[in-house]
Amino acid sequence: MLIAGFPAGSLQTNCYVVAPEAGEECVVVDPGQDAVGPLDELLREHRLKPVAVLLTHGHLDHMWSVVPVCGARDVPAWIHPEDRDLLSDPGKGLPLAMTQSLFGGSTFTEPDDVRELADGEVLELAGLQIAVDHAPGHTRGSVTFRLPQPEVMFSGDLLFAGSIGRTDLPGGDYPTILASLAAKCLPLPDETVVLPGHGPQTTIGRERAANPYLKDLAPRTGPTRGI
Repeated sequence: MLIAGFPAGSLQTNCYVVAPEAGEECVVVDPGQDAVGPLDELLREHRLKPVAVLLTHGHLDHMWSVVPVCGARDVPAWIHPEDRDLLSDPGKGLPLAMTQSLFGGSTFTEPDDVRELADGEVLELAGLQIAVDHAPGHTRGSVTFRLPQPEVMFSGDLLFAGSIGRTDLPGGDYPTILASLAAKCLPLPDETVVLPGHGPQTTIGRERAANPYLKDLAPRTGPTRGI
């Protein structure tokens, strides 16, 4: 399996491409601010053809470039319905001051083809099986994406190395994100690689042992369906 990525934009949001191997179809995860140029270079380097864009949630720093990326290749964008309205009105997910500093008078629209994610479904895209887990708390529509063998989780802004996503923005809720962490992260095997929306990769085992936000949480059974 090929997984490659880069930090994009002023908030250094991790954008990833995932494919069975070089020279194949791929999916793009979270094309954020100023992601188009670096993404094009990555696709050329590995000879990849995108077939879909997957969004872990609707915050602007994760989906800024979704329209040009989808439009240039005529591919759909996948997002949870609870965050879909942020595609055309990202200001709903941010404080007014942050909205003005990030994009001023810029306008945003949905891609031509938007498809909605459901908790527990398994997407079959680019020769991959990608499990979707709804994990609200950072936003109402936050999700994670999981791949099997070896198990990898794209955690968006749910879980970071040593930390978790903020809950003080519109749609955020601290008890809800703790419940999502207990249900969607803690039951996973220790060796599961976590590729977060910001910062370095980690593993479930490392976070279970050292992340201060997880130390008092107990895993909730039955959180992960599909693969």
